[in-house]
Amino acid sequence: MFVVLGATGHTGSVVAETLLARKQAVRVVVRAADKGAAWKAKGADVAVASLEDVPAMTKALTGATGLYLLVPPNYGAAAWLKEQRQRMDQAAEAVKASGVSHVVFLSSVGGQLAGGTGPIQAVHYGEQQLGSVAKHLTVLRPCYFMDNWAPGIGMAKGQGLLPTFIAPAAKVPMISTLDIGRTGAERLLAGGSGKRIVELAGPEEYSPNDVALAVGQMLGKPVAAQHAPLSAVVPTFTSFGFSAEAAALFEEMYAAFAKGAIGYEYPGQLVRGTVTLAEGLRRMA
Repeated sequence: MFVVLGATGHTGSVVAETLLARKQAVRVVVRAADKGAAWKAKGADVAVASLEDVPAMTKALTGATGLYLLVPPNYGAAAWLKEQRQRMDQAAEAVKASGVSHVVFLSSVGGQLAGGTGPIQAVHYGEQQLGSVAKHLTVLRPCYFMDNWAPGIGMAKGQGLLPTFIAPAAKVPMISTLDIGRTGAERLLAGGSGKRIVELAGPEEYSPNDVALAVGQMLGKPVAAQHAPLSAVVPTFTSFGFSAEAAALFEEMYAAFAKGAIGYEYPGQLVRGTVTLAEGLRRMA
């Protein structure tokens, strides 16, 4: 049996769907019973638990062959990094107590770096904590999610502009959450073998200009990438409900990417997905 956290989100849902399609026994962990009804109808076992309730999470993980683990962020938390590290500790405690031998953990590009990476520092910490308790640990380090462009499609449709904190002409790795989820399921099925790092990218690199062009073709109108200065990160993110600390961490992350300080640890060993930018955008729209 495989246990999947985050099944109500983007990557976790793909992991669970892929495993069920392969006729595997799946248990999804949800915070409330009503969120598991659809999965139960698909043939999955449902456990109600949260990382804050370590005994309940331990029970949900007990007996599993493998676990897909992501630690969802609460970006409204005032002490965001401290809270996220605490959740990582709770996840590691449940993994250790349950005895689940193989964990596939959703980290991030740059997860090997201890500092200067904004919110990526939290998954770096998670990699360390899980590495000390899991017999087998597979770390997924994806790049920029194509799905992050979804909120901008509405502005592109209305104003012909696609806002971005990335330099419009800069080619950066982008990946669909479909590819992340499928890879997670495949790694669970393959089983664990010590600690492995799997760094992920899409089929090719794209720039914000490429995204604007693809969105424009999809909408049938001209769309231009609108480059916002890094000084706008904090006010923009706090307007979305992020705490001041969380917003400042995102400013730090964007600045680090702009300087080239965040990148892959093993760039010659990238695992590339198959979902193109155009396909990913159509799925979002």
